[in-house]
Amino acid sequence: MLTEKIKELEAAKAKVDELEQKIAAERTAELAALPASLGYESVAAFVKAVRAAAGGKPAKRRKVRKAANKPKKKKKTRTRAKITDETRAEVKKLVEAKKTGAEIAQSLGISLPSVQNIKKALGLVKVRA
Repeated sequence: MLTEKIKELEAAKAKVDELEQKIAAERTAELAALPASLGYESVAAFVKAVRAAAGGKPAKRRKVRKAANKPKKKKKTRTRAKITDETRAEVKKLVEAKKTGAEIAQSLGISLPSVQNIKKALGLVKVRA
């Protein structure tokens, strides 16, 4: 019973393989006859016409080896902000004008932690108990 099913399965696999080979052969024959059936004298003329219809430019090939040799682009590193007495005075003025820390940081071009450090140094923040 089991051996019969195995034999049946092997026969089905053989038939599938045979059909795949026939399909591949037919596809190859149809592709080879395609340029002539459309009126082109050669495969090269057919390919040229297909490229022209697709926009005229051949597809670009990727050059993997050359791309690996190119130097990587460096990320922009952020420069440290110069905190001057004028910056501290401006932070104090903006805090008194009820601006948020993020608004102050954006307007002065410094980071939010820098704003917090300046406020702490000027005694403008409440100490948690």
